[in-house]
Amino acid sequence: MELIPISWLAVGVAFVVVFLAGAVWFGPKTFFPVWWRALGKDPDDMSTSGMNMGVVFGSTAVAAAVQVIGIALAIGVATLAFGPVGPLGGALIGLTLGVVFTAAGSLSHRLFGQQGFRVWLIEVGSDVLNYTLAGLIIGLFG
Repeated sequence: MELIPISWLAVGVAFVVVFLAGAVWFGPKTFFPVWWRALGKDPDDMSTSGMNMGVVFGSTAVAAAVQVIGIALAIGVATLAFGPVGPLGGALIGLTLGVVFTAAGSLSHRLFGQQGFRVWLIEVGSDVLNYTLAGLIIGLFG
């Protein structure tokens, strides 16, 4: 049995890009205020008091690392099966994983949680973009 090829440098670069893209997506000048209102929270009170931001960002970083490693494994399996996928193939694998598992998997949670389509679109928009970017970067590194 052949080992699944993973470029840890690509995983590291993809992790940084995904983490930064998420920070921009949910920034105060981008989707955070819209998302906050869609959650039914007061747009004039966007404080995060009561939250341990170290735990929030630490957990987010661990989750992003797990996701990027998962994408790298999927691309590695595709590489073993079909040969190098390249950046476009990597992006398509990331996009597919984002749509199939993240977007489709979380829709019922948002709807049954009465958070609606807007919250879902904003959240999965970030996830699908991040999966696609990670796939592109990992595919680029070969």
